[in-house]
Order: sequence, then C-alpha cells, then structure tokens
Amino acid sequence: MFVPIPTRRHSSLRWATPMLVALLWMAFLWASTRPDAAQRALLLDWGALSGGQLPADMLRSWSDGGHWLRLISALFLHADWAHLLGNLVFLLIFGLPAERMMGSWRFLLLFLLGGAFANLVAVLVIGVPDRLIIGASGAVSAVIGAYLALFPGARLGVVLPLGVFLEFVRAPASLLIGIWALLQVVFAYIGPAFGAVAWAAHVAGFLFGVGFALLARAGIARRLRKQRGY
Repeated sequence: MFVPIPTRRHSSLRWATPMLVALLWMAFLWASTRPDAAQRALLLDWGALSGGQLPADMLRSWSDGGHWLRLISALFLHADWAHLLGNLVFLLIFGLPAERMMGSWRFLLLFLLGGAFANLVAVLVIGVPDRLIIGASGAVSAVIGAYLALFPGARLGVVLPLGVFLEFVRAPASLLIGIWALLQVVFAYIGPAFGAVAWAAHVAGFLFGVGFALLARAGIARRLRKQRGY
C-alpha cells in the first residue's frame, strides 16, 4: 500500500481530499451493511444507468434532473472493497499535492465535475441496455490527469511495506500512474466487477483533468502569488 509523504510544508489547510476519502469510505460501509436486495436497489436508484439508446435520444430522455444527479451519486458507490481501496489510495497520493496547488474548492470542483463527465461519457459509449456504472475511478482519473498537467515529470515520496519494514522512496509520478492503470486491469477480472470496468470513464476523466488544470493555470498562479504575498 502506498502512503503519501508531504515533501514540504504549506500554510493552507487541505480539507477536500480527506473529506472525499471519508465520504467514499462511509458510503461503502453503509451500503455494505444493507441486505442484498436493499444493496441492489440502492445501486439501481443512485448509480448511473446506460439505457442502450442512441446518445441524442438518451440526452433528450434526461429531462428529469435526477438522471444528472446520478452522475455524481454514482461516484460514491463501489461494487467491492478492492476497487474502493484502490481509488482511496490513489486519491490520497495525487489528491493531496494537487489540492495543495489548486486550492480545496477548485479541487472539489475538479473531482465532482470530472467524475460526472466521465460517467456521462461512459453512459453514452456503453451500448448495453441498463449497464450500471458506479465508482469514483473516473473522478480519480481526473485528479491524476490534473496532477500530470500541473507536475509533469514530478516525483512523489511514498512509503512501501517491504516485509516487516517500511521503506521511504521517491517514485516518478508516471510510474504510479502506470500502476494505477495496471490495477484497473486487475480489478476488471476479479470480484463482483468482473469484466465490467468502464474504460471510457477512465479515459474521459483523465482528459477532463488535464484540460481542467490547463484552463485553471492562471487562477492557480494568482492564488499562489497571493498566498506568498506578491
């Protein structure tokens, strides 16, 4: 398991990433304690559903605001603990430094909008009727994309469990992103999510994060100058 280690102190309080981690964890614990029938109903009520329609027809049918709310609520539902844990670990690794740079409110907007956009793309791309789309992978992909745009070539300090010892290493961000992608492949073939990874959501979220960071660079620079007093 990776544990992020801050490389320098910063005066701003980072609350969005810990809050999101807590909400994702509590939502999974609450859902997992429900009876099987209630869990299924919860996923159907709050997950994003692919209707198997043409994109234009599907968008026209979404006149009810509840359909759009599902794109966000689906981020807080997970099929199994392995997928949840992978999302939480990488949200911490990439979310904390990204939030430190862009600010908590902008980071929270990135997570929610990036995740909703990723789910929407998955809904439109998946042609299977009523395929359930859940999980925060699209939002985490957006965070990873934004991090890569803000810190190209960066190295992250992480702690690796090596036997009975914990070893601090500095790993290239690109390597950790590769591990993230590999884990998504693994998760596609184990547990209840067997063969059901929405790859379109991962790609769409990543591209959204890159675009979001590039568009927000001027605002981020102004924020940092203000914090540093010049």
